[in-house]
Amino acid sequence: MPSTGEYFSTHSGPLIGIMTSTIATRLRASAELIRLDLALGAGFFFVAGEILAYGGLPPVHLVVPGFLALFFISGSANISNDYFDREVDRINLPSRPLPSGRISVAGLWVLFSLFTAAGMICAALLGPLVLALVILFWCIALAYNITLKDAGFTGNLIVAGCIGMTIILGGITVGRLNGVVLTFAALAFFFDLGVEIAADTMDAEGDRQRSGRSLAQTRGRAHALRISGIWLAVFFLLTPLPFLMGWLGHDYLILVAVLDLWMIHCSMRLMRSRTIAEGRTQIRRLYLSWGLFVIVFTLTRLL
Repeated sequence: MPSTGEYFSTHSGPLIGIMTSTIATRLRASAELIRLDLALGAGFFFVAGEILAYGGLPPVHLVVPGFLALFFISGSANISNDYFDREVDRINLPSRPLPSGRISVAGLWVLFSLFTAAGMICAALLGPLVLALVILFWCIALAYNITLKDAGFTGNLIVAGCIGMTIILGGITVGRLNGVVLTFAALAFFFDLGVEIAADTMDAEGDRQRSGRSLAQTRGRAHALRISGIWLAVFFLLTPLPFLMGWLGHDYLILVAVLDLWMIHCSMRLMRSRTIAEGRTQIRRLYLSWGLFVIVFTLTRLL
């Protein structure tokens, strides 16, 4: 009969391997659930608003809680979105954590509660006005996930408005709003509005399950993509404004010219996309390009 030491030596290896694999699977599912890239982007857009308003790096006690507040609140919104989208995701995105069974409904709500609490605590460190605005954004995001998502273009406007206000909130936190902050907020708004409409066309099949009223549902895919293209065109036309107004210099103009050329290329391919996979690829490229531009340009303000 094997000793206790021999037994655990023989059996603990596979057991530890299974536990490690399970933990890693849950961590990956949680990262997908909070949409880690979007949550990090929300936090950085807030900090970008602070930097563009302040004209440099603001005090650390404003930067760190601000980044974390928007990271956790955005993550909280994304988590609840997966719950209310669970039936649609079974059709559109069956590999998502909830429909694939990699995370349970109970686990989802635990994570949602933790992220919400962490976001509110961080926002409270920035003062009552910021906390009140963060609570308002959280309520709007929850209302959108529960019912306003089915409001079609109105829902697109709500999401785009929240994205634009993220940058403005950063400016409010440092006590300054200027033309650069307001322009970047407008750019974020028009960009997200165009891409949100395009994204709806990729989810049209699943949206039929909940009687959604997206432009793709009510007017057809081609019409929705045309409207998406119009808002993206407004975004491109607005990009030179900070240079033309004398707020930013030639470094901005060069960076934004490169951005525009690449994003116009992606937008044209999106407008002509024939498959859902192709359309989603171009949408992701647009998101990554715009986010990377904001990060790179904002960091140059610190040099």
